[in-house]
Amino acid sequence: MRELAAAYGAGLPGRDTHSLMTGLPGVELRFLSLGWRDGAFDPEHNVIVINSDVRPERQRFTLAHEIGHALLLGDDDLLSDLHDAYEGDELEQKIETLCNVAAAAILMPEPVVAEMLERFGATGRALAELAKRAEVSASSALYALAEATPEPTIYAVCALGKPPREALPADPDTPSGEKVLSVRASSSTRDVKYTLASGTPIPGDHPAAVAFETGMEVKESSYVPFRSGKKMKAFVAAYPSRGLVTVSFQLDAARLGKKEDRA
Repeated sequence: MRELAAAYGAGLPGRDTHSLMTGLPGVELRFLSLGWRDGAFDPEHNVIVINSDVRPERQRFTLAHEIGHALLLGDDDLLSDLHDAYEGDELEQKIETLCNVAAAAILMPEPVVAEMLERFGATGRALAELAKRAEVSASSALYALAEATPEPTIYAVCALGKPPREALPADPDTPSGEKVLSVRASSSTRDVKYTLASGTPIPGDHPAAVAFETGMEVKESSYVPFRSGKKMKAFVAAYPSRGLVTVSFQLDAARLGKKEDRA
């Protein structure tokens, strides 16, 4: 699927909305109010519909995702393999995952991702710069960056939000409805088996929280703040951008290997 999408993207004149559609002659693009849905591809009528009420960054990723559906339906071998391997809800889930892979490959080509890693390393800034360069949300960019990062790393996008019920502060002086800095999305490199769950609160003294409060990039040895309360040592690089904090947690490869051996 990544190869299909990369080949499609390579033939485009640009990455703006009009250019993204040039590889699908005969397919019409419409923007409509869709409520909770981001978009859809109707192969019977050759129409891609995008929700007109969401942010432009989300519209572009959704458009690339729906193009992924069109590419998948045009590849009989891949479609047949999917139907042979999966069925029901699992089949639908796999298809949606593959279309996200396609969207990332179209909007964030490998050379662009490699350039960000070369310039900024496996850092929160690399994630923020990739999102800016590709004109997508940081939550969309983190999957492409994690896929290309060679070192064992967890990436996260953090923003102010309501904490999960079990994470509400015990301090009676702290209002229970107050928003706290928490994880919005997370992804990890192939050799890391875990990520940070959405809604995981970030402690106030953590480098990610310091970066958010000060508006300055923070890089230092710290930890991964899992929701369970467990802390894993990591080198943290947090970068504030557009009301968010993009964070990388670089883990010790040797230490991970020993843990896998014991397991």
